[in-house]
Amino acid sequence: MSFFSELRWRTVGVLSKLVLWLWAKSTRMKVLGVDSYRKIREQGRPVIFLVWHGRIFIVPFFFRKRGIMPLISPSKDGEIAARIMSRWGYRILRGSSSHALIRVWNEMKKELQSGGELIIVPDGPRGPDRKMKLGGLKLAQETGAVLVPFTFSTSRKKFLKSWDNFLIFHPFSRVVAIYGEHFAVDPGLKDAELEKERQKIERFMLHLDEKADRFFD
Repeated sequence: MSFFSELRWRTVGVLSKLVLWLWAKSTRMKVLGVDSYRKIREQGRPVIFLVWHGRIFIVPFFFRKRGIMPLISPSKDGEIAARIMSRWGYRILRGSSSHALIRVWNEMKKELQSGGELIIVPDGPRGPDRKMKLGGLKLAQETGAVLVPFTFSTSRKKFLKSWDNFLIFHPFSRVVAIYGEHFAVDPGLKDAELEKERQKIERFMLHLDEKADRFFD
């Protein structure tokens, strides 16, 4: 990356972080399900957060300063997210299901085997929208990590016209952030059984979105 390109991306990262911080700080936020998550962490269990692509707007702000490792697409959109999150103490890992994953897969396994936490987008980076891929389940099988779905919604919703129906909120809105029920994946599950588990978690995540969207009704 050239000097001027790097300077441009640094500027984008600084300004984007400031805007998102001010935007999120203007809200009144309620957090649900955190006690169950804290018990998991107190037990020393590694965690894989599952967040749909369309619900990641709040993620950089919400999980900041916790040393979590997010898997971020190497796309231009991913570059913006990486620049913001690197300034909030995240341990950035770049890669996606559409790129060679051997290196990043091993990095994720190493992080979880040491008791860490990951954030992955199970329908990203290209969708289909809210159709869960198997990667997170297989990673949980190999490492003993638990899967924790996460979502948010708001009193003043705005869905962008994008493949993922990307959700943002207006400044000064009320926001609810929800840690969902955690899932431990049996390492002995194969093929059809693993697919059933995938469908089960996918349905749960869809219901979690519905719960969040109804919260302010």
